[in-house]
Amino acid sequence: MFGKKSNGDTHIASLIGAGSTLVGDFTFAGGLRVDGTVQGSVRCSGGEGSGLLIVSEKGAIEGEVRAAHLVVAGRIAGPVHTSEVVELQPTARVTGDVHYRALEIHHGAVIEGRLIHEPAAQEARSGLKLAVGAAGAAPKT
Repeated sequence: MFGKKSNGDTHIASLIGAGSTLVGDFTFAGGLRVDGTVQGSVRCSGGEGSGLLIVSEKGAIEGEVRAAHLVVAGRIAGPVHTSEVVELQPTARVTGDVHYRALEIHHGAVIEGRLIHEPAAQEARSGLKLAVGAAGAAPKT
């Protein structure tokens, strides 16, 4: 769960401790572990292309989430946007749409929303090239 590394700095530099409630939007750099509750959006300052966010079994986020790598064992109520991978542990509960590039779901995890695969920019461009190439190769009648 914690051994995988994404591109960029992913050490856990910030912690919202158990029993703590943060009201408002929260922006972090590198890595963040949420053991308490956040009532607002949580975003990595580097945008979707960087950052590790861990929501522990005791953790909860009520708002939009944006990070590169997301590990959820707790609860998220809001849309999720990741540019790399979402890992949903057995105790994870997500209410909202999940936008992902790669997805790992353990038995017992619950998602109440849509799963929306978002290919990497390079994958999207190559798909367009195939469509254009196929149209150009069609015989004329």
